[in-house]
Amino acid sequence: MTGERSGRLLDIPIHGATPSFYWKTALCWSALPLLSLVVFLVCAPGIALAKADFPVDDSFNIHAAYEKERKYRPYISIARQQPAEDVLVERNRVYRQVNERALRLDLFRPGSGTSSPAVLLVHGGGWRSGNKTLQEPMAVYLANQGFVTATVEYRLSMEAKYPAGVQDIKSALCWMHRNAEELGIDRQRIAILGASAGAQLATLVGVTPGLPVYSDGSDRECETVAAIVNIDGVVSFTTPMALKHENAPHKNPSAAGYWFGGTYEEVPDLWREASPLEYAGADSPPTLFVNSSNPRFHAGRALYREQLRAAGIVTEVKTFPDTPHPFWLFDPWFEPAAEKVSDFLSKQLQ
Repeated sequence: MTGERSGRLLDIPIHGATPSFYWKTALCWSALPLLSLVVFLVCAPGIALAKADFPVDDSFNIHAAYEKERKYRPYISIARQQPAEDVLVERNRVYRQVNERALRLDLFRPGSGTSSPAVLLVHGGGWRSGNKTLQEPMAVYLANQGFVTATVEYRLSMEAKYPAGVQDIKSALCWMHRNAEELGIDRQRIAILGASAGAQLATLVGVTPGLPVYSDGSDRECETVAAIVNIDGVVSFTTPMALKHENAPHKNPSAAGYWFGGTYEEVPDLWREASPLEYAGADSPPTLFVNSSNPRFHAGRALYREQLRAAGIVTEVKTFPDTPHPFWLFDPWFEPAAEKVSDFLSKQLQ
């Protein structure tokens, strides 16, 4: 056809089209995949946030901790455990609903068919970061030894300040009590274990059954545990050692200060109230401390143990020399630490 050029991109003849028109058209079409990628990358963070209707700090995770520690100890490796063939794994069981927020836990149940001892495991991360998968190797190890184990999600400080996380963990204990028959749990043989900030939380939960600030006190029995395992967590926020680190002015705020919503000088009652040492005594459960060589994370331990021993309550310490704070996440320390935990719990929950 005279005076027409064929538009090859669509095989449609376009009257009066020039060569430059076709080049521009081709360029536009070829740019579409790139534009789509840009739009996706811009929108992806929003998509990720849409999955959680609350702020999340994921800075403390196993891979970040590993990269940090292997600079100083290149021989370490991430601890991993596989469930035995008879261990049933159930993920994301909802144990509590707070308005629209569902709180979940993961279960690891041996297939013994009998009523078994149980352990609730609480992860660390400075009351602000971390998640329940950090405790999975220990949970699997103990499940392989015959314990029913549960790794618990709780509200962290970016989502809810103290004492929300304590209340969540107590609620998880009561959920285990209510569902004991289904889960194969002996209600009289439930222990709690935590690491780092999770150890402070686990110890606090263990020594305060029925305390009104953390629960309505209607069911003290379901908050009562038979043993506590504290893996490198402080049991006092008010000793000189604790205040030196947890209330350091240059941190502005510290992890603890952010959790409490104020420094020690601003809200001293909260710092004291959340210290397990304040409640240690004749009603406390047997307690095992498994520690790194960093004295910062032993704050309050000596006085806590002294008060338990004065009441005739079993308390033990296992310290691993020349170890970083998150030693329990890595080999060569995970196996001996887990073995010590299993031995202690087997004796106390027999």
